[in-house]
Amino acid sequence: MDANDILDYCLSKKGVTESFPFDEETLVMKVGTKMFLLISLEKQPLNITVKTDPEWSLELRERYPQITGAYHMNKTHWNSVSVDGLKKDLILKLIDHSYNLVFNSLTKKMREEINQLKS
Repeated sequence: MDANDILDYCLSKKGVTESFPFDEETLVMKVGTKMFLLISLEKQPLNITVKTDPEWSLELRERYPQITGAYHMNKTHWNSVSVDGLKKDLILKLIDHSYNLVFNSLTKKMREEINQLKS
C-alpha cells in the first residue's frame, strides 16, 4: 500500500478530516476532533502511526518487527507501523481498529452526528 491508498481508505470513513497541525510533512487524520492516524508524507519507508488496544499493541510488537511504540506518542496506546512488508489486510485492520477506538471515545452526541453523515 502507498500513502494515497491509505489516505483514500481513511477518507472513505464517516467523519474523517485531514490536517497538518504539527508540520508540513505529517498529515493527521481525525474522526470528530480526535486523531486516529498520522502519516509522514516524506519519510521512506512509509510509516503510519495508529492507536491500538494496549494488549494488542504488545502482541503486534512481538510478532512484527515493523511495528514499534510510536515516537512522541503514548507508547501504551500508539504504534508506529512501517508499511513495507506488511500485508494490506493487516494495515487496513490496524486503520479500522484505530478509527473505531477513537470513534467510540467520542461523546454520544458527536458519534450520532457522524453516523448521520453520508458515506
